[in-house]
Amino acid sequence: MAANTNTQASVPRLQVRDIRKAFGQNVVLRGIDLSVSAGEVVALIGGNGAGKSTLMKIIMGIYSCDSGEILIDGAPARLGKPAAALAAGIYLVPQEPLLFPNMTVLENILMGFAGNEAELKKRVAQHMKELGVDLNLQRKANTLSIAEQQLVELLRGLMRDARILILDEPTSALTFGEVQALFRVMRDLKSKGISMIYITHRLNEVFEIATSVAIMRDGLITLEGPVESFTKEMLIQGLLPKDAQAQKQGEQAYEPVRYEALKPVLEVRSFSGYGFTDVSFDLYPGEILGIAGVVGAGRTELISTIFGRDKTLSGKVLLDGKDITGMSTKQILKEGINFVPEDRHAHGLFKIRSISSNTTSALLSGGEIGKVNMNRRRQREISKKYVDDFRTKIVSLEDLIGSLSGGNQQKVVIARSLSTKPKVVILDEPTRGIDAAARSDVYGIIRQLKEAGVAVLMVSSDIEEVVELADRAITVFQGRINGEFSRGEITQDVLTSASFGIAQERTV
Repeated sequence: MAANTNTQASVPRLQVRDIRKAFGQNVVLRGIDLSVSAGEVVALIGGNGAGKSTLMKIIMGIYSCDSGEILIDGAPARLGKPAAALAAGIYLVPQEPLLFPNMTVLENILMGFAGNEAELKKRVAQHMKELGVDLNLQRKANTLSIAEQQLVELLRGLMRDARILILDEPTSALTFGEVQALFRVMRDLKSKGISMIYITHRLNEVFEIATSVAIMRDGLITLEGPVESFTKEMLIQGLLPKDAQAQKQGEQAYEPVRYEALKPVLEVRSFSGYGFTDVSFDLYPGEILGIAGVVGAGRTELISTIFGRDKTLSGKVLLDGKDITGMSTKQILKEGINFVPEDRHAHGLFKIRSISSNTTSALLSGGEIGKVNMNRRRQREISKKYVDDFRTKIVSLEDLIGSLSGGNQQKVVIARSLSTKPKVVILDEPTRGIDAAARSDVYGIIRQLKEAGVAVLMVSSDIEEVVELADRAITVFQGRINGEFSRGEITQDVLTSASFGIAQERTV
C-alpha cells in the first residue's frame, strides 16, 4: 500500500506535454512541457507575448491546441471546452475579475448552480471560514474592492471543487496589505493540496509564495526548477533572449539629441491618473523617448491620459509651455499632439472607408479638406504623398482599407496621425501584429519623424525595439517611473531588469 501511495503521490496533478499552437503564420507555443503537483504553486513568468495567456486558455478549454496533450492525475484529459475544464477541477481567476456588478456576492458565487440554496449557502460559509474570509454575501459586487472581487472569484472556484487554480496577475491592482492577505489564503489552499499556477511580473512575489518557477520566452519554457535554486538576477537573465549578451547595443551609428541646446516640447510634471502615479519627464524636439514596462504597469493609461482620453487626477502636462492638462482629445489634437493606438482595428481604422479617407480623416475637423463636402483632390494629394513616402503597397487610393496587409494598414494609421503636422506623436506598440519587412519600414518612418524634428513618445513591449530606436528610455513599474536611461545605457538587460522592478528607484 505504501509503495502504491508513493507512486500515486509522484504523479503530477496537471501535466501539459509538447503543447503547440499557431494562429495562421504566427507560432505562439512551440512545444510546452509543464507540470504542477498537489499543493504546489508554480510561478509562471515571461515577457509580454511569451505565450502565457495562450497556454492558460488552452488549459481552460478556451482554445484548442494544434498538438500535444494535457493530463490530469496522469490520465489524458479532453479539455476542448471551458465546461470540460471546470468539470476536471480547473478554475481560472482572471486578472480582471468578471463579476456581475448589480448582483450580490452570493448570487455571483452561485451563478450556474442548481440545488438547495440553503445547502449551497452553508458550503459557501464553510469555504469562507476555512479561508478566514469575512464577506457580506448580500453586498452588491459593484461595492467590492478589487481584492474582495478576487476573493469572490476564488470562492467561485472552490465551490466548483477546483483542484487546480490559475491566478493571472492577481496582485496587479492590490495594496501591500491586500497582497499579504491574498498570500495567506494561497498558503491555506496550498496546505489543503490545491495546485496553483501563479502568473506574475513581480519577481519578489515569486520568492515569497511559489514553490517552483518556470520562465516562458518565445513560446517555450526556457528555465524551470525549485524557487530556492534561483536568484532574481538568474530569473532576469532567463527572461532575456539567448543572444542578448552578445549584442552590442548602442554602438550603431545613431545621432543623439543634444538636449542642452533645446527646450522640451512636452513637460509632464507630478502627473497622476487611473493606473499611474507621480510621473514626471521631458520630451524634446526630434527625440524618440521609449517607454518600457510589462503589461499592466500603467504605460497605456499614462499616454491615454496625456492625450485626453482619461481623467487626470493631479499634476500637469505642458506643450511648448502651454498647460494642456485636462483638455479634451479634440483640443489636444489641435494643440499639436497626435496618437497612434495599439489596436488599429478597434481604434485606428474606418474599416468600410477607402485608404484616402482613412489617411485624411484627422483633418476633417481642421477644415483643410472640408467638414462634409471634402475636397477630393486635396484628399488624394495628401494620401498619395504618404503612400509614396512610406512605400505603402496599394492598388488604388479608393480601395477599402481592409484590402491592405497589416503592415500597410499600420502605415496608413501613422500617416493619418502625421497629416495634422503634430509637434508630438505618441506611438502605442507601433509594430504590433506586423511582419518583419513592414516593421523595418515603420522603423524608417519613426526615424524620419526624428529627422523632421517631431518628438516621439513610444510605448513598446518589445525591448529590442526600444533599444534600436530610443534616444532615451524610461521604465514604468507598478504605475511609477523606476528608471531613466540615456542612449548609451539602453540595453535589453537593463530595460528588462527595470521593467520587472529589479532596479534602484529613480530619484526625481
